[in-house]
Amino acid sequence: MRILIVEDDRTLSDGLARYLHQAGSIVETAASGTEADTLLVHEDYDLVILDVGLPGMDGFEVLRRARKRGRYVPVLVLTARDEVEDRVHGLNLGADDYLVKPFSLVELEARVRAVIRRGQAMTETQIVYGPLMIDIAARRVWLANEPLRLTAREWTVLEFLVLRAGKMVSKDQIASAVSGWETDVSPNVVEVYISRLRSKLEPAGVKIHSIRGFGYYLDKPSANPN
Repeated sequence: MRILIVEDDRTLSDGLARYLHQAGSIVETAASGTEADTLLVHEDYDLVILDVGLPGMDGFEVLRRARKRGRYVPVLVLTARDEVEDRVHGLNLGADDYLVKPFSLVELEARVRAVIRRGQAMTETQIVYGPLMIDIAARRVWLANEPLRLTAREWTVLEFLVLRAGKMVSKDQIASAVSGWETDVSPNVVEVYISRLRSKLEPAGVKIHSIRGFGYYLDKPSANPN
């Protein structure tokens, strides 16, 4: 699961990221509405945790723009405002849920799970990429209709590439995605995971391309079979 946390309070943002990462999610953060808006144009997320009181472009405007683009992503709004008008305004803009600060991490995790379940009911959790079939929710992969055994980090690298098929991703981006809070992964180690994936995927025709000095990419499929 890939989550974007949009929060200008660095202590809170880091704490939420650590908690959700330890729960098994890939977490990215943005400290302003403008940064979040840019990420939402170019990247895909399973959930956005969005603070309302952001510098410059506020969270309501980020949400309005995201919904206007028409690409659905579940949004959990965080706010210090406990006024009914603000909650109604956020829900009317398309927020999936609302959480008022201060809140417990246990409540946040429960809300996240509920929002994700509702979002998965609205979107396809299985991705077909050539001979690959990836079930994001179940974290399972089939290659040419046969189960493919991957380590947890190999899975994360493959998921990261498939979700960005057609886009170049750098070694640093992949390293950030697979790093734990207690164990950092270097760009050199990323090469090891890419090499392992290539050995498992290329015999079936799935090629991970590389451009020296830039990173890796998978071709964007022309169409997914029905």
